[in-house]
Amino acid sequence: MSATPDVSDERFLRSSSPLQRLLTRPELGSLVGAVAVFCCFALAADSFLRASSLGTVLYASSTIGIMAVPVALLMIGGEFDLSAGVLVTSSALVSSMFSYQMTANVWVGVGVSLLVTLAIGAFNGIMLARTKLPSFIVTLGTFLMLTGMNLGFTKLISGTVSTRTIADMEGFTTARALFASTLTVGGMHVKVTVLWWLALVALGSWILLRTRAGNWIFAVGGNEQAARAVGVPVTRTKTALYMGVALGAWICGQHLLLSYDVVQSGEGVGNELIYIIAAVIGGCLITGGHGSAVGSAVGALLFGMTSKGIVFAEWNPDWFKFFLGAMLLLATLLNTWVRRRAEASA
Repeated sequence: MSATPDVSDERFLRSSSPLQRLLTRPELGSLVGAVAVFCCFALAADSFLRASSLGTVLYASSTIGIMAVPVALLMIGGEFDLSAGVLVTSSALVSSMFSYQMTANVWVGVGVSLLVTLAIGAFNGIMLARTKLPSFIVTLGTFLMLTGMNLGFTKLISGTVSTRTIADMEGFTTARALFASTLTVGGMHVKVTVLWWLALVALGSWILLRTRAGNWIFAVGGNEQAARAVGVPVTRTKTALYMGVALGAWICGQHLLLSYDVVQSGEGVGNELIYIIAAVIGGCLITGGHGSAVGSAVGALLFGMTSKGIVFAEWNPDWFKFFLGAMLLLATLLNTWVRRRAEASA
C-alpha cells in the first residue's frame, strides 16, 4: 500500500518548486506578521530603531523564546504543558533555597535545580503515559501542585514569600555570567538570554529536521496509534519532550534568580499561555504534527516587538492583549490558508 505524503510536515516535497516549499513552511504566517509589526512600530515610534530599543526587544523576546522552542516541539508531538510557567519559578526557588540553606556554592544549587526540574518534566511524561489522561488534565494538576509548593515551601523555609539573597555566596558571579550577563555587540547591549534562545532554536531545528527523534515527534503528533504501530517509542518520545520543556524552564529560572538575586514565589502563573501563544503564532497546530522551532522564535519575536513597541510608540498599554489576540488569530488564519493552498496544488 502506498503512503500519501502529508504537506503539513515541513520536511515534505524537497523536490518541489521553491515557491511551493515556501508555502508549506509553518512559520510563513508569523514571518509575514513580524515584518508588518516591525514596519508599523518603525514608523510609529522614532525610538524603536535605536540600538538600545532593539536590545530591549530582543531581551523581551528571548525570555519568551527560550520556553517557546521546547513548548513548540511538545505541541508538534501533540501535547500541552500548562505547568511550564510556574516550573520556571520552581526551578529558581530550588536553586536559591538549596544554595542558601545548605550554605553551598551557588553552582551546587544550580545543579540540584536542574535534576529536580528534569524530574518534574519526566513526571509529567510518565503520568501521561500511565494514566492515559489528556495532557491538559495532567499538567493542570502539576501546575496547581507546583503553585502551592512554591508558596508553601518558601514561607516554611524563609518565613516570607520571597527567597533570601545569595549574591554574597561563592559561585554567584560565575553563574550570573552564564545566565544573566550582558554583552555589547555593535553598540547594542544584548542579554546572554538571546544567545541561549538562538542556541535552542538551532538545536530544536536540528532535532526536528536531521534526527530520527524528529521523525518520531512528527509521527507521534500526526497519528499516535499509527506511530506506535510502526515501532515509534511513543512514551519515551513524549517524556523526552516534557523534559525538554523542563530544561527550558531551568534556563529561564536560573536567569530569573541570577538577574534579581531573589525570587518571588508567586511568579510565573499565566506565562504558560504566553509560551503556547508564541508557538501557535509561529505555526504550530493545536492538533499536533505541524510546526517548527524557527516558527516559535518568530512568534516570540512578535510578542517582544508588540510588548515593547507599544511602549516606545506611547500607545495605551491596555491594548496590548488586544493586539496579541489579533496576531494569534491572523497568524493562525494565514497559516491555515497557505496550507490549504499547498495541499490543493500538491
